[in-house]
Amino acid sequence: MRSGMKLLGAALVAAAVAALTAVTAPAPASAAALTEVTNFGANPSNLRMYLYVPDNVAPRPGLLVAVHYCTGTGPAFFNGAQFDELANRYGYIVIYPSVTRSSQCFDVSSPQALRRDGGSDPVGIKSMIDYVRARYPVDANRIFATGVSSGAMMTNVLLGVYPDVFAAGAAFAGVPFGCFATTNGSEWNSECANGQITKTPQQWGDLVRNAYPGYAGKRPRMQVWHGTNDETLRYPNFGEEVKQWTNVHGLSQTPTYTDTPQSGYTRTRYGGSGPMAPVEAISMAGVSHNLPVDAAQAIRFFGLDSTTPPTTPPPTTPPPTTPPASGPCAVGYVVNAWNTGLTAAVTITNTGSTAINGWSLAFTLPSGQAITSGWNATYAPTSGAVLARNVSYNGTIAPNASVSIGFQANHTGNTANPASFTLNGAACSAS
Repeated sequence: MRSGMKLLGAALVAAAVAALTAVTAPAPASAAALTEVTNFGANPSNLRMYLYVPDNVAPRPGLLVAVHYCTGTGPAFFNGAQFDELANRYGYIVIYPSVTRSSQCFDVSSPQALRRDGGSDPVGIKSMIDYVRARYPVDANRIFATGVSSGAMMTNVLLGVYPDVFAAGAAFAGVPFGCFATTNGSEWNSECANGQITKTPQQWGDLVRNAYPGYAGKRPRMQVWHGTNDETLRYPNFGEEVKQWTNVHGLSQTPTYTDTPQSGYTRTRYGGSGPMAPVEAISMAGVSHNLPVDAAQAIRFFGLDSTTPPTTPPPTTPPPTTPPASGPCAVGYVVNAWNTGLTAAVTITNTGSTAINGWSLAFTLPSGQAITSGWNATYAPTSGAVLARNVSYNGTIAPNASVSIGFQANHTGNTANPASFTLNGAACSAS
């Protein structure tokens, strides 16, 4: 399976590996550096563990397991995605497991991998989580998994075999739990890869439930992404994943909410219309297996785009249409730029003592930047002095709570942040 990253190269990976420092002592990794950890616990398939701890780790940090694609490595995924950059902002910790078998694919097919504590890669990854939890005050309710291709398949597997460990997952170009199962020792299942395995929602759900018989607790939320032109793990797998995880959550196959977060993308939510619905699925028209990985949207789905977890679920009812005077506010603004394009992840925090019901965020884009698409807000105009207004499901911001919005834009070389922001006419602090 090909990488979901477009900018990964052998030289980059080699440079990253050369810079790593192996440690064996049970001490936290050096801050703001990707560090290899050895002797982390049970590891039946000889995985390697890489750990990233940001400079300003949160008092009760979330923990993210970021799982690489076939032919990849943990350091390559670290360099090719933005999960570490977002960790710098939000204070969560990231584990990057790395395969040592010749294929550099994760085991998502053996009977051992598809059974709780059965052996193989999931057991090693669980040991990595336990290692970090023993050394950092990780919030046990905010442990997540994400991955691309083989890593997306492993994300499905981890949520199936360890539903009591993970709160949610985000799978970019994967297949359902159990779809890649084999009994002959092969790592590859052509029938599944080609989208030829279809099951009823109940059958898919039973595969997950049978991975941990007797478990009756809360199930992890799931976000799935897939390109309609995926030539490696064919697009029908996207619909089968949706069947599986909606059934696991006891939900209807009919979406609760549908929108177009950007051109060519169709997003459906099941079991809720808010940004942290039990199941969220993003179909990407015309996109191949080498899909872009929107780390900010995965982090938003997890609720990691804050240094503290939400205390109440996001509102799903339309807010009042007349905004009251707002209190103090803070805006976080993270840019991911390339060639002539960029994405901006924007976090609006109500630092006042009263709720904001209905909001408009005003800012001026630097010269040469023009918005092409956006999500979780309406944007007008697309350049110059922009006003971003709430949509129906995120208009209320409780005291000390945040909402996340974002957009994609073209640029002519200037990728700077806006100089200032105002929320309902009140100046916000910016970072």
